[in-house]
Parts: sequence; C-alpha cells; structure tokens
Amino acid sequence: MLFKMLKTGAALAVLASAPAFAVAETAAGNDANDKTNMGALGISSDLQSVIAKFATAQKAEFDRETTEAEISSWFFDVYIPTWVAVGNGELDRGPEFVLDFWSTPMFVTGDEPYMALWLTEDSHVVEFLAMQHRFLKAKGFTHTHVPDSKVRAYNGLGGAVEVIWSRRAADNSEIQRYVVHFEVAKMNGTWKIIGGHTRTTDAEKDGDTIDGAWAL
Repeated sequence: MLFKMLKTGAALAVLASAPAFAVAETAAGNDANDKTNMGALGISSDLQSVIAKFATAQKAEFDRETTEAEISSWFFDVYIPTWVAVGNGELDRGPEFVLDFWSTPMFVTGDEPYMALWLTEDSHVVEFLAMQHRFLKAKGFTHTHVPDSKVRAYNGLGGAVEVIWSRRAADNSEIQRYVVHFEVAKMNGTWKIIGGHTRTTDAEKDGDTIDGAWAL
C-alpha cells in the first residue's frame, strides 16, 4: 500500500517508529576514562554499554580533507556508476544491490511524491529503489548528469553529500531533475546512505548550482 501511494504521487507522511539508537561504527578509545567522560556528558549506563560493545577502533585524529575525499570516491566512483548501470540495464543485478549502499532503516523526504517516511525493513529499501528504476527504464533512462555537488565530513564516521541529479535519456533529454541532500555514515568499514531529502528543481532557474536549486 505504501509504495502504491508513492507510485501514484499521492501526498503522504508515513512516520514509522525508528529504533531508539542504531550503532553503525564507533571510534571510542579504550582507556579507563571513556565511561567517566560519557557519564559526564549525560549518556546513560545502558547506552554506554552499547557503545562499548560496538566500539571497533581507537579514536583517530579527524582529517576533514581525507574523510571528504573518501566519501567522494565512494559516492561518485562506486555508488553512482553502480546505481546508473543497474538502472539502465548495463549491469545485470537485481535491486537488492542497493543494500550495499543504503542503510536499513533509512529516512527519506521529498516533494514529488510528497513524502516523509522511515524505510524500516530491507524489503522497503529495495522496493523504494526498484520503483525508481522501473519508472526510469520506461522513460529510456541511460545516464545521470551531475552539474553540481558538495561533500562535507562532519567527523571521521559521518558526513553529507549534496547533488543535482539530472537523469537523462540517450538523446540527453532530461527525464528527472532533483536537488538532493544525503546523510552518510561509515558502517563496518564502508560508507552508507542513512537518509535523504529531495526537491524537484529547474535547470533554467537553478543555474546548475546547488545553492541556486535550494533557493527556488
């Protein structure tokens, strides 16, 4: 029912209950002061135990440029080519491939269709991707042009990517155009998209820039 509503473009606001916390990958130190420090920050003993259980590495000094280069390489050299190749049929993989790049749960909002929802199961994440690919294939989708992009690292394990998606057919005509803000996090050694916010935009008005697109 959820995806039928999305396909028809009906307005919706589906807010499923998200987990209280989801530990992706922590870089907590191993010294005896960790619990004391977390307690001073008001972190409960239960959450301290979860953080300690899932801590995987000694905290490293944050290098913004290195982290942003890492996010950029993963996103533009691996994720986008795979998404496009599956979407246009060049790569023979099912929609389940997206679980390598999108997290479960994942939060998404958008204006067309109008939506705000948690995708809380792998099957929901996969179908959310599959319905996009079905639509684009029917329109003759072959490639995605990215006229502008921005990458920001919040810390060594989290960041954001903003892009203008210009999804196009073989004759370079535009099928869809969105400006998108992706939240990304490093999980088990690899980056994943954990949320996204999209808005339709217009090439004649946005000037091929992210700032111009968000200003519309």
